[in-house]
Amino acid sequence: MNLRLAVSALALAATAAPALAEEVNIYSYRQPELIQPLTDAFTEATGIKVNVAFLEKGMVERLQAEGSRSPADLIFTVDISRLAAAVDAGLTQPVDSEMLRANVPDAYHDPGGHWWGLTTRARIVYASKDRVDPSEVTTYEDLADPKWQGRICTRSGTHEYTVALVSAVIHHHGEEAAKAWLEGVKANLARKPQGNDRAQVKAIWSGECDISLGNTYYMGKMLEDAEQAEWANSVNVLFPTFEGAGTHVNISGVAMTKSAPNKDNALKMMEFLTSKEAQEIYAAANYEYPIAPGSEPVELVQGWGAFTADDVNLMTIASHSAAALRLVEEVDFDG
Repeated sequence: MNLRLAVSALALAATAAPALAEEVNIYSYRQPELIQPLTDAFTEATGIKVNVAFLEKGMVERLQAEGSRSPADLIFTVDISRLAAAVDAGLTQPVDSEMLRANVPDAYHDPGGHWWGLTTRARIVYASKDRVDPSEVTTYEDLADPKWQGRICTRSGTHEYTVALVSAVIHHHGEEAAKAWLEGVKANLARKPQGNDRAQVKAIWSGECDISLGNTYYMGKMLEDAEQAEWANSVNVLFPTFEGAGTHVNISGVAMTKSAPNKDNALKMMEFLTSKEAQEIYAAANYEYPIAPGSEPVELVQGWGAFTADDVNLMTIASHSAAALRLVEEVDFDG
């Protein structure tokens, strides 16, 4: 009798217990407001709940500490260096999907499938409307020309955005030429490297310098702010290229963690993120460029002008990161 009662109790408990929810867990360096529209759209389309942990820093260290017990299925981040760091630390797994390969150009995903790009941003020149003729800025190489002496502002040489650009210079011209380029740009600085990309535009507006390096999306962000809109309206967005190549771009991207507990749901979300619908939602949230075939940036971004992106695979660029950082330190760029 006791055995029958115990079995009946277990059966009753099993039927009373709620079914485990379909879910996917994300560690994200991207701000919650940027990805909330995406997660809401994914849940509405699939019924799969999305749990997001926003991290300001330390994602690699957290995943390493959690090991195989990590709840994270996907990581969201910006900049190829951060994606490459997760791969190099052995924290991701390769993903092969016909949909991903169809939606993401070869230049914007890891050849081994460990990360996949979602949106791009160009590393461009902001130039004073009053003091710079747009025809004066055509190439990145030109930024080392003495004609710009005392006229350039930029953020720290050790920042990941600068390191990525220097890595691209190394790819196109080699380390020796990249070092000479860095020395030339440093000689043209109007002030010690400091602040973020918006701070450089403010410096142009205030007359401290005439041109600066920055990411395209900051123009959209500045125009949202009443005070910063005045800075933004004082500059033109110019798209320099490498000699014989295109404009340097970087990405936001996604990777599946090595220990993903909800692997099937994670793949569904990765595929959703590269769809035309999701791409345009994501790109619009941060004034970026979607990369799925047939997708378009918002009207404001289109208004900045068309450009041809450099087509080198970003993992190739990332392979030069250590050398780029070494060169930045050798020339004492921030000194």
